[in-house]
Amino acid sequence: MNNSGGRLYGIGVGPGDPELITLKALRLLRSAPVVAYQSATDKESIARKIVSPYLDHGQIEVLFHLPRALEPEKAKSIYDQETQPIADHLAAGRDVVVLCEGDPFFYGSFMYLFTRLSEKYKTEVVPGVSSLMACPVSLGLPFTYYNDVLTVLPAPLPREVLISQLLATDAAAIMKLGRHFLKVRDILHELGLAARARYIERATTTQQRVVPLDEVNPEEVPYFSMIIIPTKNKL
Repeated sequence: MNNSGGRLYGIGVGPGDPELITLKALRLLRSAPVVAYQSATDKESIARKIVSPYLDHGQIEVLFHLPRALEPEKAKSIYDQETQPIADHLAAGRDVVVLCEGDPFFYGSFMYLFTRLSEKYKTEVVPGVSSLMACPVSLGLPFTYYNDVLTVLPAPLPREVLISQLLATDAAAIMKLGRHFLKVRDILHELGLAARARYIERATTTQQRVVPLDEVNPEEVPYFSMIIIPTKNKL
């Protein structure tokens, strides 16, 4: 580990509402000389948008791109390249705060930086409010009771895997819907779960939408959407 380099911070900035950032994350954000964040190519960074009211515009900002749905070997070389500017700042002794929507270790982009940089530079991770917590609250749905089993499922999973997991759980959250929405909706109807299921997109933001499952346009489902299936058990 490089004790003379800067310190790397991965901070969760929450699901969208700027007021859901933790006090610790806010303190680190305001004090760091370098702020880094991920975005899709030619799109605004969601994480930066969340914290924009708190940014000191004298800070150095580093934008990086981590393309999704790549083969592991191809992704590795691209991720290595995108991480390098952050490593350069750390090597020069500058602390870097990396923004991550939701929580850094819950499907967060920061994990890819962590695996590349944490063994060389001192690293601290600050948890954040994840969409898994925010969506049921935004929907007004108690999620689980007592000893209920909760399963988190990425929608890109194969159909047979989604079915087997849904049959074995009390409550579920299905994430990363996007172009996989229609497959998921068909499965929920097939398993008799559609009546319990609730759809929400961009939870806690000013663009939040809650739409009945069968009224969702499959062509317009964003990546940041979720289907919540609360437990049928009530105490």
